[in-house]
Amino acid sequence: MKLRIRFRKQEELRFIGHLDVMRYFQKVMRRAQVAIRYSEGFSPHQIMSFASPLSVGLISNGEYVDIDVSSADSSEAMRDRLNAAGVPQLQVLSVRRLDDSAKNAMASVAAADYVIWLKKEALPASREEEKALFEELLAFCKRPSVLTVKKTKKGEKEVDLKPMIWNAQAGELKLLRPAYAEAADAAYGLSVRLASGSAANVKPEQLLGAFLEARGGAESSVSFQIEREELYAVKEETGSLIPLEAFGSDF
Repeated sequence: MKLRIRFRKQEELRFIGHLDVMRYFQKVMRRAQVAIRYSEGFSPHQIMSFASPLSVGLISNGEYVDIDVSSADSSEAMRDRLNAAGVPQLQVLSVRRLDDSAKNAMASVAAADYVIWLKKEALPASREEEKALFEELLAFCKRPSVLTVKKTKKGEKEVDLKPMIWNAQAGELKLLRPAYAEAADAAYGLSVRLASGSAANVKPEQLLGAFLEARGGAESSVSFQIEREELYAVKEETGSLIPLEAFGSDF
């Protein structure tokens, strides 16, 4: 049985990397006595596949991991067992069953939603300045081309990020992240959907870096808090984007 787990990563846990998250879930599976399947061979390991790894420093409300199990309780019972065995800053939001033919989370991702706002120490003197900054960032996203220099193994090359910026909206932060409207000294922010997958991929840090470089490069992208809200895959029947969670069903 394939299960897709959606979880949120918040607060101090934004400073732990992807390998730490993977080790965390391995321990939680054992503590919660989940009947997870193991690979065969000389070094068996739990069968789990994470979606697009989250960069260190980012928080998220839309992370995913797929696991194989031999048996499972109901969706609600499984979620509660995992949360009881874990920590509040890394909370399981849902557990859903996948069809046997479903692609794993890592291979499915095509796009991601992010919300960006200023950290407390980087806030300007007035709300008007804060609002103007994000209106400027929105205008930057809507340019005919958004050029940046990307470092590769062969050197540096200029890349246009514009085809990978699928949607952007600036406004009041409480409206951009209504499900989790708490915990921000900032009042304004930007919501943006970016391509995220093997075919095309851009990180919000790259977008912010290009924006700040265009402004003169005096500021730093670490002044911004970035939160990933959702990951999407393409539904083959319609060609539309749907959340990874929607590919599964409660059981």
